[in-house]
Amino acid sequence: MNRRSFLKWANLAGLAAGLPSSSAFAAASDETRPGSPANASTAEKVGSPETILLKDYRPKSIYKIPVTDIPKAKFPVIDIHSHPYAKTAREIEEWVRNMDEVGVEKTIILTMATGAEFDEIYRKYAKHPERFEMWCGFDFTGYDRPGFGPAAVKELERCRQAGARGVGEIHDKGKGLRSGKSNAPGMHPDDARMDSLWEKCGELGMPISLHVADPIWMYQKMDRHNDGLMNAWEWRLDNQPNIVGLSGMVDIFERTLARHRNTTFVACHFMNLDYDLARLGEVLERNPNLYADISARYAETAPIPRFASQFYEKHADRLVYGTDMGLDKAMYRVTFRILESLDEHFYEIEQFSYHWSLNGFGLSDAILRQVYRENAVRLLAGRRA
Repeated sequence: MNRRSFLKWANLAGLAAGLPSSSAFAAASDETRPGSPANASTAEKVGSPETILLKDYRPKSIYKIPVTDIPKAKFPVIDIHSHPYAKTAREIEEWVRNMDEVGVEKTIILTMATGAEFDEIYRKYAKHPERFEMWCGFDFTGYDRPGFGPAAVKELERCRQAGARGVGEIHDKGKGLRSGKSNAPGMHPDDARMDSLWEKCGELGMPISLHVADPIWMYQKMDRHNDGLMNAWEWRLDNQPNIVGLSGMVDIFERTLARHRNTTFVACHFMNLDYDLARLGEVLERNPNLYADISARYAETAPIPRFASQFYEKHADRLVYGTDMGLDKAMYRVTFRILESLDEHFYEIEQFSYHWSLNGFGLSDAILRQVYRENAVRLLAGRRA
């Protein structure tokens, strides 16, 4: 399963409630549907500059420059952000083989689940305890009634006894918290009702993978000035009523961090400050209990390789590798190419859904060792037995 397939599944599971279920760019028009009288001329229309759609744009670099093939990461890798993409024993075995081939030592599976759902996912992956680690979700049942907290804490403790070693991925894109199928509309991470859960995670030594907001383009107007329009339209948030914006969600996250200093948090996807890494750096400097994972934001940072590589150098001890994009070998390898090589102006539209070209960061060996593995080892070592 790749990232696109997972996102489709996640949408059905309720992670993306309130968002459009399909992209206007990807929707087939009447004249291009199979069986349409005009379908025979589709090829000609796609090839015409007057009729090429953004969703069909597939530029190819003309530059005669080095192309680096990196089949295996330079150093061993811990992937801090993945999901239960593999559904069967055979698919899990295939994933392990892929990890061996590309150099991934361990993968953290963010199940977002509690109860029987968590137990079933844990059972499926239990055959490979050294290769996969399970993190559970939260149960928000009764969040809107007096007395919320003790039951959720009890289920967290049960999941810990059942094998969970962390919590995540917990979402809040501005309308309230989500954990898989369990939702708490209007309740944000800094809400006092969440204090007992965050504190219990700290007590149990369970790190929390927290996803706040979404890329900046999703909040901006869907017009000709939107730099990330190809991807932004499908996941747009600009048309959502009563939503906390990206900057506001970062403020909420930081208030949460300050209130729970004994709890370790991992901000998913650069805290969606991939467009403002300077602000992310400030948040990291103010909050020693915070790490940031780099998952699923390679295309968002690869257009600015010099600034991004400077950011990695300055904050190398707080960044952890993650994918969140499936289990295919090609997926891993494009992340290695961006992190390790100095390649310029290359495209990976199918994986990332943006139209712009990418560039490598050429990170040093010392930084790669930290981001690929060492920081994750330190983060995971802080947990209780």
